[in-house]
Amino acid sequence: MRRTEPEDHGPVRYGPAPPADGLPVPPDLADVLAAAARRADGSPVGGPPALRDAARGYWERRGTPTTADRVVAAPGAPAVLLALTAALGGDVLVPRPCAAWWAPYARLLGRPVYHVPTPAECGGVPDPYALLETVRRVRAEGGDPRLLVLSVADDPTATAAPPEVLHAAVEAAAGEGLHLVSDETWRDTLHAPRDTVLLSPAEMLPDRVTVVTDLAGALLPPGWPAAVARLPDSAAGDDLRARVLDVLTALDARVADPVAAVAAHALTEPDPVTARVAAVVRLHASVAAAVHTTVVAAGALALPPRAGRHLYADLGPLREPLAARGVGDAQDLEDLLTARLGMPAPGGHRFGDDLGALRVRLSTGPLLGATDTERAECLTSRTPLELPHLHRALTHLRSVFDDLRDEAQRWESPR
Repeated sequence: MRRTEPEDHGPVRYGPAPPADGLPVPPDLADVLAAAARRADGSPVGGPPALRDAARGYWERRGTPTTADRVVAAPGAPAVLLALTAALGGDVLVPRPCAAWWAPYARLLGRPVYHVPTPAECGGVPDPYALLETVRRVRAEGGDPRLLVLSVADDPTATAAPPEVLHAAVEAAAGEGLHLVSDETWRDTLHAPRDTVLLSPAEMLPDRVTVVTDLAGALLPPGWPAAVARLPDSAAGDDLRARVLDVLTALDARVADPVAAVAAHALTEPDPVTARVAAVVRLHASVAAAVHTTVVAAGALALPPRAGRHLYADLGPLREPLAARGVGDAQDLEDLLTARLGMPAPGGHRFGDDLGALRVRLSTGPLLGATDTERAECLTSRTPLELPHLHRALTHLRSVFDDLRDEAQRWESPR
């Protein structure tokens, strides 16, 4: 039943957290954290040298070499983006849809946020022609667009931007003098890394791109907040880093010392860490593929998931049967699916998408089980989709979407 309180369908100020992996903490990371917990010293603003040097090595292995003095660490990517937005000034542009946590920090600073449509083949990056038109319109209206935030491996759409699409968007942004922030939180969660060419904008435009990586994407549990940023190797990058550190200092935004120690350890990518990351990615890729099959079979639309732990589905083709259930927009759809599935199913409006569009993000983590034992079993099984608890969860998901499909077929006009 549709709720009628006016605040239910008002502006979304804060969205859901990024999808967690739902899995127990790796023992080796727990041991590093426990050992570091005995130290009473605080971590410096911007991160201790060991953490920044580990981040330097991490990026060097990915083809974007830097130096430790170009790296800034903070307790989570939101703190980094807040500091970058404050330091750069001006208006902010983001793709539509985009990660739920991007826009609130600009709004917190009183900065306008403009959403730019994405191309048909992926999310995370703006369509270059739409970007140019948006910048032109904003400037004609007296605005001052300076910052574009994008993502090559995207939450919420679970897509990876093809190199040619990314090139076009980066060139358009550079031509308009925009600074780019590339959120690369999910770059290490590609479902088929050998078959997916993933480029960083920092490879194309090193003097105008800041890379931000939240370690909760692949390396750390979400409850241990740590993120690193790679600032441009230029005089402008030096100035930006100083201003970012000013903001982080004013906020006293420090990575907790035990978390800094375990983050540095994870960023060096020892064998146990890389093996765990690979196993987690395989698990979520298989579950996401099963969810995609279910959603598409029910008549909904969804790009195949290529990264992360989620799927972005468009239930627009099922609008008529959903309307019969009182679903008229994304908030109604969120309410219905959250109740029917028994797990969070945030609507697309929480990611800056149109409220009237029937889109939703479905996460794979809640399907893995109700206990640490069940979730750990998913990680170690060679056939996780055949485990009884995961099979039941996927069967329930299928029954919910099959019900919508069957109702849609009853709505079809007879031939």
